[in-house]
Amino acid sequence: MSTKDLIKRRESLPSVFNELFRPWESFFDVNGGSLFSNLNPVSVPAVNISESNDRYEVKLAAPGMKKEDFNIDVENSTLTISAETKEEKEEKAERYTRKEYSYSSFSRSFSLPDWVNKEKIEANYENGLLKVTLPKTEEAKKVPSKHISVK
Repeated sequence: MSTKDLIKRRESLPSVFNELFRPWESFFDVNGGSLFSNLNPVSVPAVNISESNDRYEVKLAAPGMKKEDFNIDVENSTLTISAETKEEKEEKAERYTRKEYSYSSFSRSFSLPDWVNKEKIEANYENGLLKVTLPKTEEAKKVPSKHISVK
């Protein structure tokens, strides 16, 4: 019997087996593909960096976090933004206890130009968006921008 025939036989089992296990599908999230599918995926948030005449802005999309979850450090010429969240859920019923744990973290580092005033860096978190403002030094504000043509 070939593998193909075995797969066909397995798929054609009576539906009584499906009915037998149906009550457990939602509990174990069988149709969702994984018992742990409700856990937050580990990913690195999207970042946008913009520049104006007097500052740079780093905007990081991190919905569902709290401002206390973030760590922002400047060491030498490196800005590091990191965060860590932990969540624990427990559901008790008459015949079972269900516990879920979720942990996620990320870290992003950026090289800072010399003309960032490191003493005046500020951060604000609102509506899922972390905004880090990097003010330029007075000397950098005086340097005019220059357009370069492509040859």
